[in-house]
Amino acid sequence: MKLTFKKLKDNAIIPSRATSASAGLDISACLDEPVTLEPGDIKMIPVGITAEPDCDDVALLIYPRSGLSTKFGVTLANCVGVVDSDYRGEWFIPLINNGKAPFTVEHGMRIAQLIPTKVLFPDIEVSDTLSDTERGEGGFGSSGIG
Repeated sequence: MKLTFKKLKDNAIIPSRATSASAGLDISACLDEPVTLEPGDIKMIPVGITAEPDCDDVALLIYPRSGLSTKFGVTLANCVGVVDSDYRGEWFIPLINNGKAPFTVEHGMRIAQLIPTKVLFPDIEVSDTLSDTERGEGGFGSSGIG
């Protein structure tokens, strides 16, 4: 798979892997001035890029960076972002500060990570019945904890 990035702002940073075996490509903030997130704040952080995968059966999934969330309580407001293969607009990262102190995002700071993922496009069918299974309608916790 090939993923072609386009800079929408001159100072944008193209996502890249921190190491050769990193699963995610780090996404960096593209800011003209720092943005401070007070505890509880949600702000859309621009990254100044868009992308085009060379196939349609992929979603560009955006995940939090573990260091930001565990050290500072800063993570994605939407848990996981989904960039569809046909979207060509600028990307924004919705950051939320779940921490107890203000957190300042600066230009070039790595704020999220991108993991391209294959997706399935199922044929949709509606039915009045589904097959029986061992679990059946057992919901949350029905299979135990051990």
